[in-house]
Amino acid sequence: MLRGGRRRGTVTIPSPNIWHWPEIYEIENAAQDHAGALAAELQRHAGWSGAHIVDIGCGTGYHLPLFAEQARAVTGIEPHPPLVGAARERTADLGNVIVLQGRADAIPLPGSSVDIVHARTAYFFGPGCEPGIREALRVLVPGGCLLVVDLDATAGHYGEWMRADLPRYDPVAVEAFFERQGFELARIDTEWVFGSRADLEAVLGIEFSPRVASRARQQVVGTCLPVRYRVHCLRKPRIGSGGA
Repeated sequence: MLRGGRRRGTVTIPSPNIWHWPEIYEIENAAQDHAGALAAELQRHAGWSGAHIVDIGCGTGYHLPLFAEQARAVTGIEPHPPLVGAARERTADLGNVIVLQGRADAIPLPGSSVDIVHARTAYFFGPGCEPGIREALRVLVPGGCLLVVDLDATAGHYGEWMRADLPRYDPVAVEAFFERQGFELARIDTEWVFGSRADLEAVLGIEFSPRVASRARQQVVGTCLPVRYRVHCLRKPRIGSGGA
């Protein structure tokens, strides 16, 4: 199952993993990007020190405290009310963080008001995401950056399992879509490191169908799982550069 799918066109697509198993999804978040390669790539594109960063589809707010360590302001946007409540509880003591209920295509913020829009595993589908991209560009300041992070279904066992569960999902077509929209692409190899084999198997169970999850458990040895991400970066044109 795709992680974090939030929005396609004007229909909110449920994220069954985090909506139904937030406790296991918390374990998954903690295991991801053990060496910090993905975080370093995001900082390379758009460092958030002193910036206002928006996290689209923030879920339980797992990444909001990380952003808050350096950012001037952090806004989490989440459509699912129970997750909005969890994110607010998580960040209650952080004075530079707010969490709002909203959608990718209707961000409850004024235009040209934020420096970075971050959407992690929320824009898998390519065609159909245009309203969310336009809305991100609306709220970004000129020169601001939209960072779309998703899983690379062309790579490794994890990509193989994704393709097995979603035969209609075409990762190459999705990449072509983002390229047409003007995004730059970077591929980042990471390792998910779990505290126990039981944790790893539980996460596989919420990410994939029972058939594919069973196969995945047999193919993975130990408590580490290599996973490749794609980072798509689109920068809003500066005033006077011929763009918005």
